Amino acid sequence: MTDPERLVSADPDGVEEQVIEAALRPRKLDDFVGQERVREQLSLVLHSALRRGRTPDHVLLSGGPGLGKTTLAMIIAAELGQPLRISSGPAIERAGDLAAVLSTLAEGEVLFLDEIHRLARPAEEMLYMAMEDFRVDVVVGKGPGATAIPLDIAPFTLVGATTRAGMLPGPLRDRFGFVAHMDFYDPAELEVIVRRSARLLDVGIEADGAAEIAGRSRGTPRIANRLLRRVRDYAEVRADGVITRELARSALQLYEVDERGLDRLDRAVLGSLLRKFGGGPVGLSTLAVSVGEEPETVEVVAEPFLVRQGLLARTPRGRIATAAAWAHLGIPQPPSSPMAGTLFDVGTDAPAPE
Repeated sequence: MTDPERLVSADPDGVEEQVIEAALRPRKLDDFVGQERVREQLSLVLHSALRRGRTPDHVLLSGGPGLGKTTLAMIIAAELGQPLRISSGPAIERAGDLAAVLSTLAEGEVLFLDEIHRLARPAEEMLYMAMEDFRVDVVVGKGPGATAIPLDIAPFTLVGATTRAGMLPGPLRDRFGFVAHMDFYDPAELEVIVRRSARLLDVGIEADGAAEIAGRSRGTPRIANRLLRRVRDYAEVRADGVITRELARSALQLYEVDERGLDRLDRAVLGSLLRKFGGGPVGLSTLAVSVGEEPETVEVVAEPFLVRQGLLARTPRGRIATAAAWAHLGIPQPPSSPMAGTLFDVGTDAPAPE
């Protein structure tokens, strides 16, 4: 369970939002909405270990941001009746940092490493032995006189989370006994999450209002809860506090979230691609400059959702807009646009067939 005092010390400016977000997290596996196959598999792993009186296998959770990886880590610790130690790959810069964390773990404790693919190489190699043999070698001294002192650690369960599963080294991935990929949620599942969160926040919401928020949440529970809080603000200030479909539409229009979940940056990228570059192809750097953003921001924040929605395609020659992008922004598609051919045609240097 998240400690509010810890949140205050970590981020005093955003403590209220973080405390609210923590309060909305489910505490039990049965209360976790969506990811049915992952929930069933994980339940078997945990309950089998509890029956045998053994520490469960290490768990790796992969998937996009906001899909519930941290929440599942908290639920794993709660189901096992053990405390949860939280850290992240970027925070562990040296092997000694990891040794300090591992040496203080109690038997059965759960260690959660977020963004585990960003773990430093020396720490990663130490983690191999810790995961398999529950032992680490602490090096004392430098040069030829250095000595490796073996240090036994208590059996523990590592829960690793990553948004970039492809960057995880094979030897590290193979040491996890249970690997799960978390998919994006469908609107019906998000609607259940929105209604549950509204109940916890003591916000009146009608079924069509919850459906409207869920449909604009990009398949992500974190975004659904964030939009719910913003619509709640709108409902309290400009209405009677009850969220209806019309009120949700008005609120989300104010916050620049359209009916498909595109925000200001998404529409800026699509609009620039269509209006300034005729639908492409155009390079990432050029596209980013045209909207006043860094290339990494466009590539990591905007593009994945636009590609998933079928509004943008990545090709060897650059980014191109699909026919759906022209239709969504209400701009007539010129006959000379790249998608007049096929994706195979525009992905090569050969001219599109007439």
